[in-house]
Amino acid sequence: MKRGQALDDPEIAATAWAHYRRIMAWMAVCAIGCVGLAIAALWYWTGPMPLHMIIATAIGVFFTFMLGTGLMGLLFLSSGTGHDEQVEDRMKGMIDIDD
Repeated sequence: MKRGQALDDPEIAATAWAHYRRIMAWMAVCAIGCVGLAIAALWYWTGPMPLHMIIATAIGVFFTFMLGTGLMGLLFLSSGTGHDEQVEDRMKGMIDIDD
């Protein structure tokens, strides 16, 4: 590791994780809105639906939305705190991949 900062510093890590949790809380609210829109759209196109279809749709839409936002949030957390710059390329110079 080149630098001892980013998520290794407890103060930076606490701030970054608090920001991540705040973003995820807002995304959960957005996911609930998307679930409502998905159910409303299906109800409009197909008419009344069985309860198990509504539950399955709600769970599927919510967790798909949260998985995508969670992974993107972690990507931005890693990049935004400088954690990505700490990675040391041990193969640099051995393999030429920059053609």
